[in-house]
Amino acid sequence: MAADVTPAEEDLPLIISVDDHVMEPRTLWQEQLPESMKARGPRVVQDTVKLEFKGGHYGFTRGTDDGDMCDIWLFEDSETPTGFLHGPAGVPRNEQRNVAAVYEDLRPGTYQQKERLEDMTLNHVEAAINYPNIFPRFCGQGFLERDDKELALACLQIYNDWMIDDWCGGDGVGRLIPLTLIPLWDAELAAAEVRRCADKGSHAIAFSENPSKLGCATMYSGEWDAVWQACVDTETTVSMHIGSSSSMPTTSPDAPLAASMALYAQNAEASLVDWVFSGALQRFPDIKIAYAESQVGWMPFQLERMDSVFKEGVGGVGGSGPLPSELVKGRVFGCIFDDIVGLRQRDSIGVDQILFETDYPHSDGTFPHSRKVAHSMFVEVGMNAEDCYKVMRGNAIAAYGLERFGITK
Repeated sequence: MAADVTPAEEDLPLIISVDDHVMEPRTLWQEQLPESMKARGPRVVQDTVKLEFKGGHYGFTRGTDDGDMCDIWLFEDSETPTGFLHGPAGVPRNEQRNVAAVYEDLRPGTYQQKERLEDMTLNHVEAAINYPNIFPRFCGQGFLERDDKELALACLQIYNDWMIDDWCGGDGVGRLIPLTLIPLWDAELAAAEVRRCADKGSHAIAFSENPSKLGCATMYSGEWDAVWQACVDTETTVSMHIGSSSSMPTTSPDAPLAASMALYAQNAEASLVDWVFSGALQRFPDIKIAYAESQVGWMPFQLERMDSVFKEGVGGVGGSGPLPSELVKGRVFGCIFDDIVGLRQRDSIGVDQILFETDYPHSDGTFPHSRKVAHSMFVEVGMNAEDCYKVMRGNAIAAYGLERFGITK
């Protein structure tokens, strides 16, 4: 095969997906919390629910005659409904609807390890990193928002232990890669949790693309430095999923869901600006960060603009020192599942910084055709075997240090 020819679909390497999702067991916290905390801890009840989307936010009405039966997570005073779009994997796109659901409405691989591993094999996926799906939310906002922080910390640590020991344990070792949460309300506690989880075998944490929007310390405050130092010391990668600021870009209160779907990469763009202009990447030159479900086509322009602003030195940053485009090399990773524009610009972005995801079991996911989807993109942009390997798995090994899990090539 010529060096510049895209391999046949069947010759592509197995996928390492850096953005999949898992639904935590409904009974997890009721089984593991102390008796004194169970009544206020996370638990599931069922009721009819009608879901809606308005002004960039999901909402729901409980107990409606025209609703669907729903597994509702209760935690202190919060209610979080399960939706069919949390896990429509395997259902044709034109049959997917934003309606309430119970776990049994969804594919078993959404929440059971054995079936997940089978689905991964079917989809040509060797290994996957899993973000939360429903209740804890993408970076643990469900714990952050609770008043009782002692209870919240206990629940967060139960989740992390389950992620490492159960979901990624047993038959999942080397295939399900742990991604753990941190107590966002206290940077010192968060740093300690990074170290505790690293000791147990987790070297990736979920963080917010914009902690300020969650009411936490800003990226410019310096308060997160203890966490970044813990990540450097333990070789832990910081992962940020779109929506992990509990907000999605939109245009107006009456804009449809489609507006947010079309604009979602803006959250990652803003986050990268904060990481660079706050000095975090400069102060911690060994830290690695990754954006999930962000695509990468936006990166060349955003970095060009940041370089221009930095060179001018009149906006409160810059004037001298490494340019933003220099700081991100080999350290900032973006993730694709359908980004033709990004792949065409792979040399400008840095092909070593592009990761791949299947987004199982979400509606944007490509299960069970992820290899076919990847191949069609690679052919369209003329990627050779080396670049295909990097995007499908090699870059993920480097970004997340997957050699620890026996994945070396």
